[in-house]
Amino acid sequence: MSNRVCMKKWLLTAMGTHIVNFLTKHKQQQAFCVSIRSKTTSIQYVESRARDPTFEKLMDKYKNLLKVIAVQDLILANPKNQSVSIEFLSNLSQKLHLNRGATAFLRKFPHIFLIYYEPSKLQPFCRLTDAALDVSRHEAEVINASLPLVVERLVRILTMSASKTVPLRAIFKLCDADEPNTHLLKLVADVPSNGFRAAVEDWRVVECCKEECSVDRMEMRFSFKHGYPPGMRLTKNFRAKVKEWQSLPYVGPYEMVSEKKKLSKAGMMAMEKRAVSIVHEFLSLTVEKMVEVEKISQFRKWFGIDLNIRDLFLDHPGIFYLSTKGKRHTVFLREAYERGCLIQPNPVYEARRKLLDLVALERRGLRAVNSKLQDRSSSNEVEQKDSMQRDDSLSSFD
Repeated sequence: MSNRVCMKKWLLTAMGTHIVNFLTKHKQQQAFCVSIRSKTTSIQYVESRARDPTFEKLMDKYKNLLKVIAVQDLILANPKNQSVSIEFLSNLSQKLHLNRGATAFLRKFPHIFLIYYEPSKLQPFCRLTDAALDVSRHEAEVINASLPLVVERLVRILTMSASKTVPLRAIFKLCDADEPNTHLLKLVADVPSNGFRAAVEDWRVVECCKEECSVDRMEMRFSFKHGYPPGMRLTKNFRAKVKEWQSLPYVGPYEMVSEKKKLSKAGMMAMEKRAVSIVHEFLSLTVEKMVEVEKISQFRKWFGIDLNIRDLFLDHPGIFYLSTKGKRHTVFLREAYERGCLIQPNPVYEARRKLLDLVALERRGLRAVNSKLQDRSSSNEVEQKDSMQRDDSLSSFD
């Protein structure tokens, strides 16, 4: 009997220990699930985002476009001799991320690059094709024509900064910064606080004026346009949080705010919405409504954003889309795109899009071009034979 009692006590003790361990582990899992946002690493958070195949396909092309532009800039660097040696490009292959080497990369895009042998220098060189040169010249022309617009957008960017200063090497007034090899671009003109209206505010006006507008106009005054990746699960809880966030008071990117720290939950949410409004406006001012996260992060402290920029994009997938293609993080303004193209294109974007089209062609279309050349040469031979026969017949009458 005593053995049974001892056995029973041992079993109860073992079961109790097992239950305690299970409950402790389960409690830790619950705590982790509740605060998963704070415990998840940045890489895991990026990987867990909902993918959008349209933007991912676009970035597949863009990652090659960026490499093409890098090589193109090297070719055009010398205006007197717009060419570069293959040996020089091969030495820069790693820096330019040409994984299979310079020659293989150039041959992949024959509509853009032309490899030829230079007898005087006893080595192969590369230059741009006529089609690529035309695109490059056209882009330079439209950029020069848009300089007034560029100045206005620079003023807008500087106005969003509390100190009216950003770290840029450009015109206006350059000031030495505390950081080495850094200059500051400072706005010296007085711009009224109500001189600019943000792009999202223009959208709200248009939406409110629509007859089929189903959203309450009082709710619309603080809202941002949302659209989500296809297949993304929008739970009831998620929709409720988005609706709550949309109703938060909105502080425009050009409005000045006090520098007092707001530690309350409402203050933190207001600060986050202010950050979204600034980044939304910044992307609206770019040519392609997209930018590398690393580049926009350089403006973070100048815009007074105390949040992680990358996390800001991931927390608002209805407004922004973050892509990691090509070993770089690129953010898109979702509302500006439809089926991988800008809804409202501009001349500079259209010029760059032509180069992107050449990149997307790769080696396609070469046979058609060659066959056309052969047909043209054969037709010329026939015309020459016909003309020779006509000349012979005419000479017989002389």
